[in-house]
Amino acid sequence: MSGFAWWRYRRWAAALAVASALALAGINQAMAEPSFGEAQAAYEQRNFALAYRLLSDLAATGDSDAQNLIAVMYENSEGIARDLAKAASWYEKAARQGHAEAQLNLGVLFENGEGVPRSDERAAYWYSKAAENGELLAQYSLGLMYRQGHGVPKDDKLAAYWLTLVSDRGFAVAQLNLAIMYLRGEGLERDMGKAAKLLMQASDRGHPVAQNTLGVMYIEGKGVAQDETRAAEYFKQAATQGLSNAQANLAQMYEAGRGVKQSYPDAARWFARAAEQGDPEAQYKLGVMYRDGLGVKQSKTESRRWLQKAANNGHSEAERALAEL
Repeated sequence: MSGFAWWRYRRWAAALAVASALALAGINQAMAEPSFGEAQAAYEQRNFALAYRLLSDLAATGDSDAQNLIAVMYENSEGIARDLAKAASWYEKAARQGHAEAQLNLGVLFENGEGVPRSDERAAYWYSKAAENGELLAQYSLGLMYRQGHGVPKDDKLAAYWLTLVSDRGFAVAQLNLAIMYLRGEGLERDMGKAAKLLMQASDRGHPVAQNTLGVMYIEGKGVAQDETRAAEYFKQAATQGLSNAQANLAQMYEAGRGVKQSYPDAARWFARAAEQGDPEAQYKLGVMYRDGLGVKQSKTESRRWLQKAANNGHSEAERALAEL
């Protein structure tokens, strides 16, 4: 072998050795470096110390999943002191890389003014980014912002667009909001039937306001065939979840015997639940029941107490009843 050929061979062999060493180092380094899956597993096992250590290394290299999760840890004080400014900083790093969940989380911080100056405009900006990336809660939040004109110009049609997307994915509160828009003709053609259908979907998912609203529609026969029995059923579903309007509505059904067997004790019981939550009509009705001894033991003291509460809440009939008591 000539000198030149030998030199070239040695150079090639040396280069190969160096390349092999670098490759081996890369393999060893890859084996040593944690994956996001390992960090996430530690987090889910609530081994926050290990999760934080692994996520810190990954986040520093630009891993957007790690950046988002370490921000979550800072926001929720999981294994580290709560620091909303650091949470916002990490969320933003991930958000700028297109991480949908981080975009949503950053939007929430801007909307609430946590760790960053409060800004509906910045919240709407990040919600829109996350919404375009398919993040359900961002789509819902953006829909509400367009409906209310917060951070963006009020636009009922765009509100309806985003709320429809979320509603179609089975999100009960979006179905409720969209139903109200159909009831009022906001951004959509007024349609009682479509409103009732959406309310039924939200009711099936247990939303109390949807249940109560649907009960009213059955009472009035709007969008559905009038049916007081079904109205009472929907009122009861919402009432048992603590919705004061539904409690008052159900009490009136028992008081009048509409859709249920007439019962003053049941009426008084549901009026009392609503009255305790500050419902002025329920306070007035309960005061009258104590005055007249309907469903409760007659008591002038209790009557005066509830009528006074109702009067303090601006109930004019309660004021007159107090004057006559």
